[in-house]
Amino acid sequence: MRLQPFVTASVLCFLSSIPLRSDSEIKVIKDLEFARVGTHSLKLDLYLPSKPKGSALVVWIHGGGWRKGSKEKCQINWLPQHGYSLASISYRLSNLAKYPAQLHDCKGAVRWLRANAEKFGYDPDKIITAGTSAGGHLSALMATSHGVPGLEGKTGGNLSFSSKVLASIDYYGATDLILRSKTQPSRANLKGSVVHDLLGGGADRKTRLARLASSYHHVSQGDSPLLVFHGTEDATVLIDQSKALVNAYEKAGLRIRFHEIEGGGHGGKVFFEGPNRLRLLEFLKEVTSNLGLKKG
Repeated sequence: MRLQPFVTASVLCFLSSIPLRSDSEIKVIKDLEFARVGTHSLKLDLYLPSKPKGSALVVWIHGGGWRKGSKEKCQINWLPQHGYSLASISYRLSNLAKYPAQLHDCKGAVRWLRANAEKFGYDPDKIITAGTSAGGHLSALMATSHGVPGLEGKTGGNLSFSSKVLASIDYYGATDLILRSKTQPSRANLKGSVVHDLLGGGADRKTRLARLASSYHHVSQGDSPLLVFHGTEDATVLIDQSKALVNAYEKAGLRIRFHEIEGGGHGGKVFFEGPNRLRLLEFLKEVTSNLGLKKG
């Protein structure tokens, strides 16, 4: 179910059907606390369209190697112009807590957002996650780890509400830390590397935890549809990470779209402008309109 990295006729046709609103109609609500863990406050920002009632909600998970970054950097904060509600969330960084705390926080945010849907107007049954790099890693886990023992957590309470998402979007995130320990040992095994800091040890030694932190190792029937973007020249997170997840999804007969960005590195405007912006909007339209995900 892959699409080629050029603009297809279907994407061009889709362009003419995209509703557009002005920036002035976006309502922004900053720093809503969705959980408190000890003395640490976890907050999110809401970006609402002019008419949020019944809208789908996209939950943005920031990148930064699990040890930096913030909810302030949201590369898709233009989504409300197209009628979507958007929440940009925080999570505990690896200097504060080790995995799976980060995933617990993401799931706690989704439960809080679902519990407060009536207050803000978006549809609690149409929640999608998206993120870049470390955020892409967590977003892919949101699609694949629902109900996995130890990975739900209790962050923020609201435990009567589900953390399951309708779909997820992964921009160049790591998906198999066991594979990464072999192909990028300096980023996964060495003390001081981002994965070492996330797990509290190298992925080559913390193998059980590394598997629990890898969406590839959770793929099973019932997982949410995925949209994946990855640059062919990404030297920070190798494209073999996304290819592994795509292969697992395809083998399981699950719905996935994969866009290899020719010449793309680890991030950049190319992922959020032009054809790739349209691909994101097309995916959101398909998964939220009960049309299913068309074959590319």
